[in-house]
Amino acid sequence: MMLLLFIYIVSLLSVASANVEKTIFIAPSAVTLPAKDSTFDDLGLERLSPSNGMLRTQLNASFPIDSKSQGTDSWYFLENLNPGQRYEVRICWLATQPTEFTLSAYTLPEIIEDRALLSAISLYSSSQLATSPPQAATTPIRRGRRSAVADSEPSADSVLFLRISAAADYFSLDQTLMENVPPVLADVILDPFLGNVFPKSLAPTACWISVVACLGIVVARWISREFTRVVNSADIRDPQDVKKDQ
Repeated sequence: MMLLLFIYIVSLLSVASANVEKTIFIAPSAVTLPAKDSTFDDLGLERLSPSNGMLRTQLNASFPIDSKSQGTDSWYFLENLNPGQRYEVRICWLATQPTEFTLSAYTLPEIIEDRALLSAISLYSSSQLATSPPQAATTPIRRGRRSAVADSEPSADSVLFLRISAAADYFSLDQTLMENVPPVLADVILDPFLGNVFPKSLAPTACWISVVACLGIVVARWISREFTRVVNSADIRDPQDVKKDQ
């Protein structure tokens, strides 16, 4: 029975891996961020934080043009992280939209020092601001856990830039689908680790599996005892039957 339980759990994990991709990282040291009116706050990037850790969005995807291409990039901003704590960013999408995702996290110094990354964020930011409503494009996004007075001054925060590359992974006889890849509906989840060991959101699932495993052990032991009792009873009866025959 324990073997069957193990096989069942492994099968669930293999199914989950079909439409889940993730990256694991340790939050960097806090860096000083500019004040609210700077260009930094006007990038137009969607933000994730431990207090607001899930975002449902549509990601643009495309077919890779060469072996080095990973499809279409989308950028996100991770803020209010706890320096030194382990985090996981997962992306979950429908299995009916075959897509290969690549997740990468970069610190602010890495972005500033790498012209290619800085250019990629600038291009993505420009495209996002161009398609956003005028009010949303001109209104900076406030950082969490800060007052209006504090926003006028530089702040220290542990932040990362998250890049999600989406490459279409299908073939269709429909020429329209091959030429125009539809956006992929996905959930982007920022998940802190408990004690830097286990993802917080998976703790209930782990408890449920532990309960099922304990019940499985109890039931297996009960079945084993009952089976042993039946076998012993049969062994006792056999000699008595032999004596009666004699």
